[in-house]
Amino acid sequence: MEIAGIAAIGAGLAAIGAGVGIGKIGGSAMEAMARQPEMHGKIQSSALILAAFVEAVALFGVVVAFLQG
Repeated sequence: MEIAGIAAIGAGLAAIGAGVGIGKIGGSAMEAMARQPEMHGKIQSSALILAAFVEAVALFGVVVAFLQG
């Protein structure tokens, strides 16, 4: 397999990992908001910040994968 093909697989895995991570963050945030509705604002802002961190790491992984390819 060519290096470009391997890089594309790496980029795909980074995107899948980001999707799983953001899904877990969203699910946990929804469960927490259902348990404590009064904490809605703090939980939502924390979840958005965490999702941004996950996206940043995934984007870094995609960039590194394509730079290697």
